Amino acid sequence: MRVLAIETSCDETSAAVVSRHEGNATVESLVILSQDIHKVFGGVVPELASRAHLETIIPVTEQALAQSGITISDIDGIAVTRGPGLLGALLVGVTWAKTLAWREGIPLIGVHHMEGHLFAPTLEDSTLKPPFTALLVSGGHTMLLDVPAWGDYHLLGATLDDAAGEAFDKVGTLLGLEYPAGAAIERLASTGDPRRFKFPRPLLKGAHERDRWNFSLSGLKTAVLRAVQQSDDIDADRVHLARGFQDAVIEVLVAKTLDAAREFGRDTVVLGGGVACNRTLAQAMRDAAPAGTRVSVASPRLNSDNAAMIGAAGSWRLLRGERDDSTLAAADSLPLPGLTTGDPIA
Repeated sequence: MRVLAIETSCDETSAAVVSRHEGNATVESLVILSQDIHKVFGGVVPELASRAHLETIIPVTEQALAQSGITISDIDGIAVTRGPGLLGALLVGVTWAKTLAWREGIPLIGVHHMEGHLFAPTLEDSTLKPPFTALLVSGGHTMLLDVPAWGDYHLLGATLDDAAGEAFDKVGTLLGLEYPAGAAIERLASTGDPRRFKFPRPLLKGAHERDRWNFSLSGLKTAVLRAVQQSDDIDADRVHLARGFQDAVIEVLVAKTLDAAREFGRDTVVLGGGVACNRTLAQAMRDAAPAGTRVSVASPRLNSDNAAMIGAAGSWRLLRGERDDSTLAAADSLPLPGLTTGDPIA
């Protein structure tokens, strides 16, 4: 099966061609067009994002097909991000995908953005299969999942306030960094002194059992704000503040993820989402994991928002016989399909 995939959930316009054979997904082409204009505003402006998608979605799709050396007639299915994300941006991608599917008579499937992130590592690691523990960390989500099988997801914990990527961007603003700030904070932190600023590790120790696998980063952000306000030389302290903040976030993410893996007897941990581009996080997870535990994380190109991951998830669902029709609607808020909640300890 060969799938054309489209992703427009935020400020990247992306299209890809993904093939799936015998359960393995392969990227034949991937085009990602980022919108730099949002840096001026320190965050994504939804109206501007939607307009940019409208201008670029057709040429981006055409380039993805050209790079793969095929035409739309060679496509067996179309996968598109239906949510969650910015509603106006999602509407552009969903409308375009529905138009192509109707015009060409091709099966259509709407894909949950975070399920795309969950499938992303499989594009480079064909042996990756459930069961495993998954940590999905992005600008809008922080989710800890137990995954006994594809399409069967148990929510263990989530953020109670700021998502991990959101916290990185907000702290970046406090430190005078451009949006998005995740990569810049990691670079600064690499030369910072971990002893200069020791920030709290929220919900890590002494947390109520119900928050064992939940996350809270707003208090950490406030602690960084106070440290910035009290600094006598912010230019000199910036690298140390970045290091203190990043160390705190990573310690919490790693500890809770490995605790969940231990609880459910999982020997594989999957990292996904934009924050998983942070190589320090991935290395810390590998360093702290027990011997024999496999940590699977995609390369930054596939962890950032991209259409290839949507193609990986969408092709899996299409092969199961799932289809959407012209009633497919974009949604800014959308539950992960197959997600169950409850007390996993009971």
